[in-house]
Amino acid sequence: MGSKISGKDLIKLGFPQNNSINIALGYINRYKKREKKESVLAQAKDVLLQPDTYMGDPTWGKIAESLVKPVELKMHRLKTERVPFQIYGENEIEDAAKYQLYESLKLPVAVKGALMPDGHAGYGLPIGGVLATDNAVIPYGVGVDIGCRMSLSIFDLPGTYVNGREDELKNILQDHTKFGMTETHKIKADHAVLDRKEFREIPLLKGMIDKAYKQLGTSGGGNHFVEFGIADIDQTLPEWKLKPGSYFAVLSHSGSRGLGANIAKHYTTLAMKQCPLPRQVQHLAWLDLNTRWYGILVGDESSRGTMLRLVTKTYIDGLAKHWVNVFWSIFPIAITLAWRETIDGKECIVHRKGATPASRGVAGIIPGSMTAPGYIVVGKGDENSIQSASMVQEDCFQDPMQKSVYSMRSKTTQRCGCDFNRW
Repeated sequence: MGSKISGKDLIKLGFPQNNSINIALGYINRYKKREKKESVLAQAKDVLLQPDTYMGDPTWGKIAESLVKPVELKMHRLKTERVPFQIYGENEIEDAAKYQLYESLKLPVAVKGALMPDGHAGYGLPIGGVLATDNAVIPYGVGVDIGCRMSLSIFDLPGTYVNGREDELKNILQDHTKFGMTETHKIKADHAVLDRKEFREIPLLKGMIDKAYKQLGTSGGGNHFVEFGIADIDQTLPEWKLKPGSYFAVLSHSGSRGLGANIAKHYTTLAMKQCPLPRQVQHLAWLDLNTRWYGILVGDESSRGTMLRLVTKTYIDGLAKHWVNVFWSIFPIAITLAWRETIDGKECIVHRKGATPASRGVAGIIPGSMTAPGYIVVGKGDENSIQSASMVQEDCFQDPMQKSVYSMRSKTTQRCGCDFNRW
C-alpha cells in the first residue's frame, strides 16, 4: 500500500462517492501529509462514523460538514442579465476592468455592483470594484491584500515642526518601518492578537504563525508607504475636536504581506472546488455563509482583520512614541475587505477591493502622488456607489461619492521603492 491516500482508500472506508471525497483529499494532503497513512485513515473512518462530533473541528470540520450536508457539484450558470451597477469615470477606465465587473454582475449571488474612478483590472473582481452578494463571500472579490488600509494620525504640534527636521524624521521612519518581501525588524513585535485561538485552531493560520510574528509592525511591497507631513485643517468639525490650522501628522498605507495572499489563495482554491463556474469567472467562486469558513475574510470577525489593524498600529505606535498628545486619528480605514451591510433593504456581503467605505459622514483618506497633496474626505453615503469611493485618483474633487475636507502635504516619506506616482 502506497504512502499517499487516494480516493479509492476513502471509498473502501465507506465514504460516499460525492464531493466529500474531494474535500477530504484536499485537507488530508495539505494538513495530514506528514502523518502515517494508517493513522490518518483511522481518523477519517471515525469522522465518517461520527461526523456530528467533528462539526467545527479546524481540520476535519469541513469534511464532516460535507458528510452531513452533501454538496451537489454542478456548474453554476451565469445570469443572462446584469444586476444594477454604476461605473464612475467610465471613459477613463480600461476595458479589461469593465469586462471583469460586467462578468461579476452576472453571478447567481450578485445583488449590485460599482466600479470606482481609479478602477483597473485584477484577478476576479477588478481593483476599485465593489460587489454586493447574497449569502456569499468571494475570496478574490476581496483579493490577496486582505485588510489593506490607510491610517492618519494628527499630532498636537504645528505644521512648522517639520522645518529643519527632515533628516531626523527620515531616520525615525527607517528605524520603525520595513517594506518589501523580506525585510523584518531585528526585534520581533508581539501582541495578544497572536495568542488568539485562530492561530492555534485553523491549520492554515497555525502554519503561518512564525510569518505573522516577523511581519507584525511591517508593511508590504507595491504601493505601500509611511510619511510625515502637514495636515491643513480649514474648518472645525466637533467630532474631531480640531480647530482650523496646520498640524504635524503621519500617514500610512499598509498591506497584508504574504499572510493575506496565502489566505486568499487557499480559500479561493476551496471555493473553486465547491463552486464550479465558467472558465472566465472561475476566480469569482464563492463560499456560502452557511459554512464556518467565510469569517476569515469578512470585516473584523477574524484574526486577519485584527492582524492587519495591528500591522499598522505597531509601527505607528513606534513612530508616535517620539511625541505626545495625538489630537485625532483616522484609524484604520480598510480598503480591501468584505462587510455585512444592508443594500436596498437586503442584508448583503459587500466586497470592496481597493475601494474605500464612504457611508454618510464617515472619514476617509485619499493620498496624492509623491508631489501632490492627499485629502482627508467625508463620505456622502451615495447608494449608487454602494456607499463606496475610490482609494486614490487624479482629482478627488471630481469624486461624486466624497467631499474634501482637509489636505495632507507630504514632507518626509518611507516607501517600498516606487520612483513614480505612488499609485
